[in-house]
Amino acid sequence: MSNYYQREIETAPRETLRALQSERLAQTVRRVYERVPHYRARMEERGVRPEDIKSVDDLARLPFICKQDLRDTYPYGMFAAPLREVVRIHASSGTTGKQIVVGYTQKDLDIWADCCARAIVAAGGGADDVLHVAYGYGLFTGGLGMDAAALRLGAVTVPVSSGNTPRQVTILRDFGSTILCCTPSYALHIAEVLKAQGCTKDDISLKAGIFGAEPWTDGMRREIEEQLGIRAYDIYGLTEVVGPGVAFECGEQTGMHVNEDHFLVEVIDPETGEVLPEGTQGELVFSCVTKQAFPMLRYRTRDIGVITRAPCSCGRTLVKMTKPRGRTDDMLIVRGVNVFPSQIETVLLEHGYTANYQIVVDRSVNLDGIEVQVEVGSGIFADTVKALSRKEKQLEDALQSLLGIAAKVRLLEPNTIERSVGKAARVIDKRKQAD
Repeated sequence: MSNYYQREIETAPRETLRALQSERLAQTVRRVYERVPHYRARMEERGVRPEDIKSVDDLARLPFICKQDLRDTYPYGMFAAPLREVVRIHASSGTTGKQIVVGYTQKDLDIWADCCARAIVAAGGGADDVLHVAYGYGLFTGGLGMDAAALRLGAVTVPVSSGNTPRQVTILRDFGSTILCCTPSYALHIAEVLKAQGCTKDDISLKAGIFGAEPWTDGMRREIEEQLGIRAYDIYGLTEVVGPGVAFECGEQTGMHVNEDHFLVEVIDPETGEVLPEGTQGELVFSCVTKQAFPMLRYRTRDIGVITRAPCSCGRTLVKMTKPRGRTDDMLIVRGVNVFPSQIETVLLEHGYTANYQIVVDRSVNLDGIEVQVEVGSGIFADTVKALSRKEKQLEDALQSLLGIAAKVRLLEPNTIERSVGKAARVIDKRKQAD
């Protein structure tokens, strides 16, 4: 079976891709200028007209769009198609401020399905597979995006959605699911419940997992692969751009290929907005060049990453991006030091600890402090208090070496930290509650 879903575009020469991108960008700019008053006003503020955007070289002339623009125009102000042409609405969780509302025409849904299908095929999937989709269905984009892709491929879809983990494990065993789609933290929770039921990875038929919707490290990947007996593949997306399928990992597992016939990617300095050269870490910015209902141009994701156009041995010519290395809005500033949850996760996994952890930030007498709570095996509590303290001190030393500031570590018994069926709640910042 070929490991390409759409070989012609996935392996297209760079000059062919560039010409296609330029044509589509110019068309999309004209569409939003004519149909979206907010875009038109923002472009006019910069003295930019549609005829000024002739190729991808002109992309940097366009204004940035951020989440606040979408809240200011809630719910339909950024739509570039009338509601009579829109066939689906999705929305973000809306945990801070108004939720982000996005729309899709039928063509948009078809494109989205193709993008996710590329990810499934790159992970070794096809018509003979059974996809266990444990992303949430509904307004969240995850479940329906992967569901549509499986339908495209003719694979069997098990639309189990999230929650009721013992039932998930039973279905995995009984239905012969071969590919698991969910958040990486939920995949580990499934592995925990599998073990609690007295089963092992040999009792399920999984061969691969496609995980996204939250940051995860390579250490967490190794833990998932070991516990479930699979290869774990990354998929990237966000509601504002399309959902899962903006980028996907191939068999090389050295970064995610961006579906850049549909989405242009830039890396910028998050402070200045300056476009950074290839290979430099910065904030990822995406532009949609084929979407009809909700085409974002230069959307600031707040995700931190790196892109490269170096050839990939899988044969794809699509630009690659690293796993997001954190988010500018998830970054904690503690005593003047920038701290990303992914840094802490890396240390924990390197020392053989679970990926079930939580970071609590608090303020005492005007001084910020971090406590990292980590679940460990129940057997460790048979140790003496002195031995337990020594293990905590080892982690504290490792964290201080990496972060440059002290962090307290508290080892907890299994299942102490509340599990999430969606994105894991890694950080509790009590400073915000106190302000």
